[in-house]
Amino acid sequence: MSLESGSGAPGETADDRRIRDVIVLGSGPAGFSAALYAARADRAPLVLTGQELGGQAGLTHTIENYPGFPEGVGGAELGQLFQKQAERFGAMVELDSATAVELGQWPFHVKTYSAEYTARTLIIATGASPRKLGVPGEQELTGRGVSYCATCDGWFFKGKEVVVVGGGDSALEEGLFLTRYASHVTVVHRREELRAGRILRQRAERNEKISFRLSTVVQAIRGETAVASIVLRHVVSGAIEEKPTQGVFIFIGHDPNTEFLRGQVDLDAKGYVVADARMRTSVPGVFVAGEAADSAFRQVATSVGMGVAAAMTAETWLAEREAELAEAGA
Repeated sequence: MSLESGSGAPGETADDRRIRDVIVLGSGPAGFSAALYAARADRAPLVLTGQELGGQAGLTHTIENYPGFPEGVGGAELGQLFQKQAERFGAMVELDSATAVELGQWPFHVKTYSAEYTARTLIIATGASPRKLGVPGEQELTGRGVSYCATCDGWFFKGKEVVVVGGGDSALEEGLFLTRYASHVTVVHRREELRAGRILRQRAERNEKISFRLSTVVQAIRGETAVASIVLRHVVSGAIEEKPTQGVFIFIGHDPNTEFLRGQVDLDAKGYVVADARMRTSVPGVFVAGEAADSAFRQVATSVGMGVAAAMTAETWLAEREAELAEAGA
């Protein structure tokens, strides 16, 4: 079903293997779901994992709202299952990241840290990265008490007091996880009410190791060699308080990892890839799935669905292109 040889067939050369029917950028739920469907269509897709194998979901301790896992499932475990299933049907996974793409002519050109590839279709599933507060001390103390991943760093805060910034599902999920290690968790949220779902709110409110500072924003994070305190401001009264803490975990949303596409595909004002209902971007042959395009839902289940749609649309596009080339005698 390939336009040329080079989809993993026996006897092909290394140069042939750099010519792919489908290249997927990203290894989160959207990326591996797209890879699974492309692989089952006999396209032998190449998955360039990016810097985080499994994407943001892979960093989540427990995912309780993905269908089929009534007791919940670890994010890393779910990512491994996604990968194993895609590879079973012929997906090729490379621990590498795209550093540049050229979409001005077809086939497309993809450059990584270690290789260069030609792609007949491209599925963008690069996800999103944690949003920063942008306050003094945040950048300087990242990795020294400031973190964006409780699953990654929670163990280092055994018996310590920490602050979680944010009021959505992610903030409370990670805050609850941190109570396994921290002596106390203070949740700081800029609004009067938390945005998290009812079950998570109830669980957090009942936890004796969690307290809340609502209508409060972070002004600064302080410390010489490690986090020592956080400066808080009440948005109504204007009162300023410096609260001692040894860790600050920030969960205030994400920004799409799409800057490398600027000027090549249409992005909206927030940087999300603009796509139609079939995951088609402004460039024919380039498709998108997951949080690179989703600013509304940002769920594992919706990312999976988008990945499936992108791969199915890509397969239709490839088949139509093959027919056109065959008719033209190419």
